[in-house]
Amino acid sequence: MYSLALFLQESHGEEGAVGGPFTLEPGLIIWTWIVFLVLFFMLKKYAWPHIVRLTEERERTIQKQLAEAERLNEEAKASLEEHGRLLAEAKDKAHELVMEAKTVGEKEREQLLTKAREEQEEILNRAKREIAGEKDRAIAELRREAVDLSLAAASKLIQQKLDDAGDRKIVEDYLATLEDKS
Repeated sequence: MYSLALFLQESHGEEGAVGGPFTLEPGLIIWTWIVFLVLFFMLKKYAWPHIVRLTEERERTIQKQLAEAERLNEEAKASLEEHGRLLAEAKDKAHELVMEAKTVGEKEREQLLTKAREEQEEILNRAKREIAGEKDRAIAELRREAVDLSLAAASKLIQQKLDDAGDRKIVEDYLATLEDKS
């Protein structure tokens, strides 16, 4: 190219006048067309197929990436819906478990209260039985002491020792008649 430019400059230098940008020079036009056509055919033969092939490969790659992105987007949407469904199920299950726990707790509370009432009643009845037994023992002890005191008083009155068994029977019968009156 450089030699072509020198050649053209020399040819203009011989004529003596260099033309302006709008001046038509047949030699320059011919060489421009020759260079253009040579360059065009070289590009068409060597560069253009490679450029077209790379462009088509890039287009296929982009199409694959777009298809993959679309597939992944659909999978993400499906996963999101599944996650939402599972979350809702988990919330429902948790609510159900809480309600079940409350129900079981209430039943357990009622059972414990019932058991406590039954134990309270049993303790109260046992205490009443023990009190009644102690009362009966105390009454029996008081009767024995009353009999012994009565016998001692009667013996002092009559100044003699009375028979324990027979005298005891008399006093017990007397005390029994006193109980029946009250």
